[in-house]
Amino acid sequence: MRGGAGRARAGVELLTLAVSDMIIKNIAQLVCPSSIPTDSAIVLDGDRITWLGRTVDLPPLQRDAEAIDATGKVVLPGLIDSHTHLIFAGSREDEFEQRLQGKTYQEIAAQGGGISATVRRVRQASKEELKAQARPRLRRMSTFGVTTAEVKSGYGLALPDELKCLEAIAELNSEGPVELVPTFLGAHAVPPEYQSDRAGYIRLLCDTMLPEVARNRLAEFCDVFCEQGVFSVSESEAILKRARDLGFKLKLHADELSPLGGAELAARLGAISADHLLCASDQGIDALAKAGTVAALLPGTAFFLGLPYAPARKLIERGVTVALASDCNPGTCPTENLPLIGAMACTQMKMLPREVVASLTINAAAAVGRADRLGSLEVGKQADLVIFDVPDYRHLFYHFGVNHVWRVVKRGRVVHAA
Repeated sequence: MRGGAGRARAGVELLTLAVSDMIIKNIAQLVCPSSIPTDSAIVLDGDRITWLGRTVDLPPLQRDAEAIDATGKVVLPGLIDSHTHLIFAGSREDEFEQRLQGKTYQEIAAQGGGISATVRRVRQASKEELKAQARPRLRRMSTFGVTTAEVKSGYGLALPDELKCLEAIAELNSEGPVELVPTFLGAHAVPPEYQSDRAGYIRLLCDTMLPEVARNRLAEFCDVFCEQGVFSVSESEAILKRARDLGFKLKLHADELSPLGGAELAARLGAISADHLLCASDQGIDALAKAGTVAALLPGTAFFLGLPYAPARKLIERGVTVALASDCNPGTCPTENLPLIGAMACTQMKMLPREVVASLTINAAAAVGRADRLGSLEVGKQADLVIFDVPDYRHLFYHFGVNHVWRVVKRGRVVHAA
């Protein structure tokens, strides 16, 4: 789907359903990719969607099922947060105040703040401590309607600490209810002990860290922060090519603070997504469209840092698939409120509500390689959905800053009720 409504079967006629675990009926709006039918119903069997259509056309069921009356409410696919840094220790409110006083992100980092400040705390923390700090964040995400989230490492920057973070992600994923997609971001920054030996750290990444993460199957994606003063385009390309050879799918922090050419690199390497893109060039945007690389935009970061927003309208108009994500992290966007990110996209990037819904669901699923089973309400797809207590889906972004979630369903089971 490219910023709009996409494809789905909004009404599938079945004469009889032999088994059923949940029926949601009298839905004011059932937001499917191709339509928004009213007075609708959806039937779930186990962890799958088995029927969608009008409430009056519900087929007979051969056994009792949990029935949910969604009169006056809206049902969307479960929201997907396709870019987060949820595994961290401590906080950085001191930097927030410093930026309010005029210091830039780069100045704070040069003084030992930024990513390096969180790295110090993560290295001191145990895996259990990291999980304990992440659980409340995941709970908050779930209450805002998020059923799947990508989670990056990248605050360890040494093999034992990166493995510790990735193991924490795997164990939190097994706890649920939010489904987690693990990404290795060892190339988040050059750690202090390698400041005078950048080449040495890149060798460590390519020759030791990436192979060990692959051997333990702890990450699905590899990401690199391609930015001035972090990793150059050529360094990023070397790391990502090594990751690709080891079987990782690719992501890239691209053109966030400068037009470095990250979008072009992501397209050239066939990355699943290029993220941030505040400073992407016209050539980079066209390259993303041609390659089919998803543009994952993170307006909360621009809001929090006081930066210009990514050119969402240009991306959409040039045929790029746009996703939206929170970038939840301790330094530049400490929020778990994904619907609020959607409101920012409407007001600051001029995205239409229907485009935002697509960017938080089916397009976000594409950004984490799961559009085949997540991100839309279709027969056969995983039964992840959210019931919002609003009469029209546009209220989610119009009446902003308020949590409208009424029920969250993950794999066919209610995991949160307001």
